[in-house]
Amino acid sequence: MFTSRGYAATSTREIAEAVGIRQASLYYHFAGKDEILSELLSQTIRPTVDSLARIESLTDDPDTVFYLVALTDVRTLAGAPHNIGYLAPDVAQVEGFEEFTAARDHLAATYARLAEPITSPDVLGRLGTARLGEQLVHTVEEVIGLRNAGRRIGLDDAVWIASSCLRLCGVAPARIELAQKTAETLLDLLDVPEGGD
Repeated sequence: MFTSRGYAATSTREIAEAVGIRQASLYYHFAGKDEILSELLSQTIRPTVDSLARIESLTDDPDTVFYLVALTDVRTLAGAPHNIGYLAPDVAQVEGFEEFTAARDHLAATYARLAEPITSPDVLGRLGTARLGEQLVHTVEEVIGLRNAGRRIGLDDAVWIASSCLRLCGVAPARIELAQKTAETLLDLLDVPEGGD
């Protein structure tokens, strides 16, 4: 409703009706629609951020760690019920949106930190660490446009996008292939959404 009608034009009564509960029951779970929005926004970032320590504990290979983070992020965005923070223009003015922006900035900084040791000096010299992190997040967020166009995102798409992130860093094809194969053996150990809608 937020993406199709807009945040301001959607009432809590309409949300409750769409969910099939009374408005009073909705207020039992959320103080208002700003809390609903906050939860929807966090669903697009929290799983990836929460998985970072687990991923880094599974392997010490920096290519594989980076690849698994990107793959997890793609699958998180593909599996989230809605990518509201990216698709509803009026949510940027809602109180609490800055938390989403800060979390996304933190994610971009994490990408930069993980990418820096694996990125070719040429790419790092041209982009710089901060811009590289932002570019990598944009590459992963390609999944949102694909979903919005009606495409169901499968594992092959997630693998392609995560691999594209490594290519953007200037990682050699043989290292990308090794990271993919290593990640494949570790993927079952992570609690990653399957993706798709």
